[in-house]
Amino acid sequence: MSILRQFCAARLVVLTALLFSVAIYPASGQNFSEDFANVIPLPAGWEQMNLSDPAGINPIWFQGNVVVFNGQAGAVNSYIAANYQGVSGANPISNWLFTPTRTLKNGDKLTFYARTATASTFPDRLQVRMSLNGTSTNIGTTNTSVGDFTTLLLDINPTYTVGGFPDTWTQYSVTLAGIASPRLGRFAFRYFVENGGPDGTNSDYVGIDTVT
Repeated sequence: MSILRQFCAARLVVLTALLFSVAIYPASGQNFSEDFANVIPLPAGWEQMNLSDPAGINPIWFQGNVVVFNGQAGAVNSYIAANYQGVSGANPISNWLFTPTRTLKNGDKLTFYARTATASTFPDRLQVRMSLNGTSTNIGTTNTSVGDFTTLLLDINPTYTVGGFPDTWTQYSVTLAGIASPRLGRFAFRYFVENGGPDGTNSDYVGIDTVT
């Protein structure tokens, strides 16, 4: 065999091996962990959007406030939070927090801690949604739209029960199923509270910590 043919054959073997490796391990290196030690700016890969209308005086997710409660782990303010000031008046709050993009497949698990203020009498609600549309953060344009994030994985206190949202750090976990093949996508936390805001009967303060 000539040197040229040997070289070409070797390149073919290497290329085949690489392709085979990619086919077997499409989701390698997909783990992530976030403790929100610093949230301004947001950690790499995280994004946020508030579709509450009209927006309130504090429309973004912010660093945990130790006056309300301490973080689940790490420094006392090491968590991310949102509150009733995301909207004005008495209106729906729709405040979104997007995780980094990952290749998602059946069996993948998202775990996090969440809580509200101690003995709160203003019910809170938090959803976890999923999009399989790549890096998209499309959630539509209204306070009720969800865009690409049509898959509801978890809904904490959807009936707005006083005490229905835990006021101590509580761990939640969702395991993915029903995905035909690995897809690029991302999760989103949605602080979604109807009749929220400073004049509403619902919404107070929620924190999220230790997302893995």
